[in-house]
Amino acid sequence: MPEQSQEMAEILQPQVGALWEKIRNKTQSALKCGALKSIPTESKFIDQDGVRFLVRILANLDRKEKAKKEQDRKTETSGKDFNPFLPYEEDLFVTHLSETHVCLLNKYNVVEHHLLMITRAFEEQENWLNLRDFEAMWACLTEIEGLAFYNGGTLAGASQRHKHLQLVPFPFNPDGSSLPIAPVIAGLEWQEAIVTVPHWQFQHAIARFDPPLISSPQSAAEATNTLYQRLLEAVGISVEGDRQTGAYNLLATREWMLIVPRSRDSFEGIPVNSLGFSGTLLVRNAQQMQWLEEVGPMNLLQNVGYGLRS
Repeated sequence: MPEQSQEMAEILQPQVGALWEKIRNKTQSALKCGALKSIPTESKFIDQDGVRFLVRILANLDRKEKAKKEQDRKTETSGKDFNPFLPYEEDLFVTHLSETHVCLLNKYNVVEHHLLMITRAFEEQENWLNLRDFEAMWACLTEIEGLAFYNGGTLAGASQRHKHLQLVPFPFNPDGSSLPIAPVIAGLEWQEAIVTVPHWQFQHAIARFDPPLISSPQSAAEATNTLYQRLLEAVGISVEGDRQTGAYNLLATREWMLIVPRSRDSFEGIPVNSLGFSGTLLVRNAQQMQWLEEVGPMNLLQNVGYGLRS
């Protein structure tokens, strides 16, 4: 069978239940050949407002910063933005998810088995998510329990223009504990379809998935696409046109989805992406860690989001 035909057969008839094995095998081979550049960290917990924040100190950013400089050099030389996903590195390729998306390992990962769900053809990261994106998300999430997330725009922590969702498998923390914000969400009273955490002083909206509506990846994607638009409207982001009208972070598990609108990408030199709102933060050094301990992670999140509307 010609190579192209084999590829299309795999796309149209994916091996259900085989994703975890593919991830483990690809991780081993990518580490062996040097394609996967894991970034070592030291970690510490900071408790605030019922969330046990996991804060990691990046022990060595040389690899990622060197790659960013090389990317900038290629952009300057060619006059075009360098795109690491077109073509993507075959050594990081995990599987075909659909006719529109593939799954890759995150090259510069802090957490093991960090996945990227990217579009085959170029789409802007600041385009709205759509049914095809959520089909790809659920193709992974139904097999790998974890946190799926999306950084909607540079102000939300996106570092690449090419549209990509991400997924980090559970257990989330090095000690095997659950997602830091999980206890807070578990304690919510779901009197309405869309709720907020009473003591979070930044705009956000959360909704639960109805189990019957997410019984299959296809039905889950359809339900998620509808809920996504409702959550955006709930936080004041108008859904119109092809491009997003405001930056936001999206976080989703098999049980719920959270959206947070963003006003800036960092505060006091500490960058925040979707993982920050899950209760996981990255700092560059001990000084930033000390600042975070003194001020509190919630203060950081408030300053990169929007204050509550009166």
